[in-house]
Amino acid sequence: MVTLNTKFTPTVHLGKVLTAFIWLLLNLSLPQGKGLPYMTSDVQEVSGKSFDYIVVGGGTTGCPLAATLSEKFTVLLVERGDSPYGNPLVTDINYYGFSLLQTDEFSSVAQSFISKDGVTNHRGRVLGGSSAINGGFYSRARDDFVKKAGWDEGIVKEAYGWVESKVVFTPQLTPWQTVVECGLLEARILPYNGFSLEHLKGTKVGGTVFDEWGKRHTSADLLEAGNPKNIMVLLKTTVKNIIFDSNREGNETRVSGIRFIKSDGSSSKIYEAYLNQPKNLSRWGDVILSAGALGSPQILLLSGIGSHVHLKKFNISVKVGLQGVGHGMQDNPSIAVLVDTMPAKRQPEPPLVVGIADDFRFIIEAGVLPISFNASRMPIAAKIAFPASKGKLELNSTDPRQNPSVTFNYLAEENDLQECVKMVQLLERVAKSESVSMFLGMTPNKAKLMSSEDQRRKLCESSVRTYYHYHGGCAIGSVVDKDYRVYGVKGLRVIDGSTFEESPGTNPMATLMMLGRYQGIKMLQERNDNSCSQHP
Repeated sequence: MVTLNTKFTPTVHLGKVLTAFIWLLLNLSLPQGKGLPYMTSDVQEVSGKSFDYIVVGGGTTGCPLAATLSEKFTVLLVERGDSPYGNPLVTDINYYGFSLLQTDEFSSVAQSFISKDGVTNHRGRVLGGSSAINGGFYSRARDDFVKKAGWDEGIVKEAYGWVESKVVFTPQLTPWQTVVECGLLEARILPYNGFSLEHLKGTKVGGTVFDEWGKRHTSADLLEAGNPKNIMVLLKTTVKNIIFDSNREGNETRVSGIRFIKSDGSSSKIYEAYLNQPKNLSRWGDVILSAGALGSPQILLLSGIGSHVHLKKFNISVKVGLQGVGHGMQDNPSIAVLVDTMPAKRQPEPPLVVGIADDFRFIIEAGVLPISFNASRMPIAAKIAFPASKGKLELNSTDPRQNPSVTFNYLAEENDLQECVKMVQLLERVAKSESVSMFLGMTPNKAKLMSSEDQRRKLCESSVRTYYHYHGGCAIGSVVDKDYRVYGVKGLRVIDGSTFEESPGTNPMATLMMLGRYQGIKMLQERNDNSCSQHP
């Protein structure tokens, strides 16, 4: 059992009750959301049906994308995991981090995998995706990232605002987060920016998807903003591959639907769902892969889109030869320092404060993470924001329920290793700060910093870990174009973090949610423009 934090006084409890009462009164008078769409895990309900759009992956990007497209069109949203609602491992802040401890092969909300680098990692397997299992820290991308992506800045701002009005909150700092904030400032990670959703140099308090009652709001909540009559959510279902239209004349390769199986491993029976096929080709919708940096390139490969040499090993017929599928995989190398001497039974808590140092190159956060159901630790962790090292993703098998093989090549480039050495030095200054030391009841700076660069270098090589911000595999320019259409295929797009070449902001969640809304708006505009051109 996890005990509630008992440090709060009755006065604080009373304040929370009054706040909750006021919130209830206000919300009774406000227009309510449209409600969640229909959800089912019965594949028979979907088998053989047709939709204007099919979104594969009900994760951080897929949910806002489906909600936006549903304003005008019918959408099938296919999610390999279950609903997050009613699951305390997802919704309750008191169980933060526990979902990473309780994993299994087919059904847990977090699916673990070990990269070929030997580093343990996780991916979301639940409606809401990784926004249902992460630390919930919300921070926008830098303006430079937006400009480099070529996005319309006005629509980006509108899309961020849409997300933030529904699932983002201003946090109240815990004692530990306040101490970390002071420690970052003592380490001269300046200026102090207070609360901000922007990605700024220095120390700041970010947004959070946990509300003041400790309830997590995932990207699944964004489905409430769509038209529930136009969305069907198919849960506990894994997409096996894409269906290509065999009736087309000429050399055009066009997608017409998807094949899927149950996620639970009980059956390999294959089912199908299709895109609506109006006579006017300009009115065709798309199959959109939003299955994440592991899932989207995996589905492309299973569908025959990728390297001839690799696909031949699995006897997969090549539909489109795209060498870039699965290439450019990248994860942000991280080092963590445990500031407590022994595990203890502390209340888990997500990070709320961040230090952004060395011209945005280093990101430092701290929380309280459970290491079992009865004990937790207090790590302060940092990541390299712009690593040079890259790896690749390949198939392990033709079963889409199995993780693909992925190599990130952490610190393979010498520059990354040198950056890590600098980062460790900064991380030590925060961990040994007077604020952190006094909070832990230790004499400030009693423990010496590592004395040599060689020691820090060895620490980096032996202790590198993930920050869970991996991306790549379907890069713009090699796999998809600027509108996220897969090269050489009609009616197929990839819209998620697999298209990123760097992790935006302190973490990608905010930008991935925004991207779903942004691309949904762009696609609606595109369909509207096509419709207008048909009727002068």
